[in-house]
Amino acid sequence: MTRVAIVDPQPAVRAGLGMLLRGEPGLVPVGVAAGVAEAHDLIARERPDVVLLDQHLRDGDGLGLCRRIKAEAKPPRVVLYTALPDEEVELLARVVSADGLVDKAAPPSELFEAIRRVARGTVALPPLTRAQLDSAAHRVDPDDLALLAMLVDRASAADVAATLRIDRRRVAKRIERVIGRLRSAAPSAAA
Repeated sequence: MTRVAIVDPQPAVRAGLGMLLRGEPGLVPVGVAAGVAEAHDLIARERPDVVLLDQHLRDGDGLGLCRRIKAEAKPPRVVLYTALPDEEVELLARVVSADGLVDKAAPPSELFEAIRRVARGTVALPPLTRAQLDSAAHRVDPDDLALLAMLVDRASAADVAATLRIDRRRVAKRIERVIGRLRSAAPSAAA
């Protein structure tokens, strides 16, 4: 059984996902949350295998929450479930260490497959194009190119700190700076 926590600001989406998951063999919803604080409590209490996470939450940012979840000692797998799956989100999903990305407009079978894939330890992320990588490289500081490359390759913050020989707190600040730079050009951030 794969235990799934649902984190979405919309009550109807949370209820609908709960019903869909209960009807799918091997997937068990273990709780719902609407925002960052509730999600932290839910994850600590239920220890889900997978967190299904919207990028925009009632009281904060799902991408930032994903990064914090994935920085924990034994994190659950995270699937970003978004209504705005553009190229910027595809890149940011990798930078924040998400394990999967699914468009809310996708059929339920695609969502179920992504949950199962990440639960097995593989990723369910679209491949990045050369144009996406080049665009990202032009938006970040030259000093952050190695950090960006490592994050895109799914290196942990601890691995980045060790490889670049810098303090973990400094790595966290630099990751935030990279995310900010990548978001500044994202269409959804300007809207």
